[in-house]
Amino acid sequence: MSRKVVFLRRAENQMADLGYYIAMEAGLAIANGYLDRIYAMCMSLADFPERGRSREDILSGLRTITMERRVTIAYRLRKQRVEIVGVLYAGQELRRTLRKRK
Repeated sequence: MSRKVVFLRRAENQMADLGYYIAMEAGLAIANGYLDRIYAMCMSLADFPERGRSREDILSGLRTITMERRVTIAYRLRKQRVEIVGVLYAGQELRRTLRKRK
């Protein structure tokens, strides 16, 4: 059964910040391509939500997956949906980032 994927505001803001950073460093086309790949990976969780690693040590129900060894996508499973709670880039500390922006 496919679930709906929902981005929490924090994750949306993190993706916008990441897009801006990459656009400034490498150009808009590269930034857009990178964000498209992140978005596609997030959307793939609709069909395979349990493939990520459990991170119950940080937050109840939290799971993470990585993309291209640079991005960590943090999400929680709900009854009918997957909540994307964070999109972290290049070694940002998951526990600190989630705690800081509650």
